Amino acid sequence: MPVAHIEVQRFSLVSQRPLDEILGTLDGVIGHPDMRAFSPAIASAKTSAELEKLVGEAVGPTGLMEFARFDMGTVFRLYQGERARRCFRLLVGNPLIMRQMAELVPDAASYAPVTILLDERADGVHISYDRMTSLLAPYGNAAAIKVAQDLDAKVEKLLAEAAG
Repeated sequence: MPVAHIEVQRFSLVSQRPLDEILGTLDGVIGHPDMRAFSPAIASAKTSAELEKLVGEAVGPTGLMEFARFDMGTVFRLYQGERARRCFRLLVGNPLIMRQMAELVPDAASYAPVTILLDERADGVHISYDRMTSLLAPYGNAAAIKVAQDLDAKVEKLLAEAAG
C-alpha cells in the first residue's frame, strides 16, 4: 500500500498569560454549538442555504466553532497528581471551509476540524497549530491551498490575539 510523506509546519507561540485567560479569550470568539443538536441539524439540511444558515448561527465572530475539547491533563493528573501540567486539545473549524477544501482535495476532510493545542509548561503556555497549507501541499491543488492559507491566517491571528 502506498504511503505519502507529508511535511507538517507547526505554528507555535509561547504565552505568559495564564491558561485560563487564553481559554477565555478563545471561548469568547469561537462558537460553541450544542453538538448533539448541531450534527443532526446539519445532516437534515435540505439546501446549501439552510446549511449555511445553521453554520452561521453556530460559529463565533471568527467564523469558527469548537467541535470538541479534550482535557489531556486529566491523564497526566492520574499519574502525577495535582502538580501535573494542564493541557487542552481543541478541535476547531467551520464545516463550510472544510467542504471547500475537501471538494478540491478529498483527503482534506481528514485534517478538518483543525487541532489547537494549549500546553502549560514551565516557560509558559505553548499554543500550537499544524498549518493546513502544509497538510494539503502534497496534493498540489492551488485552489485548495488558497482556502487553507485563508484558514491558517484566521487561526494564527486568533492564536496570536489569545496569546496576548
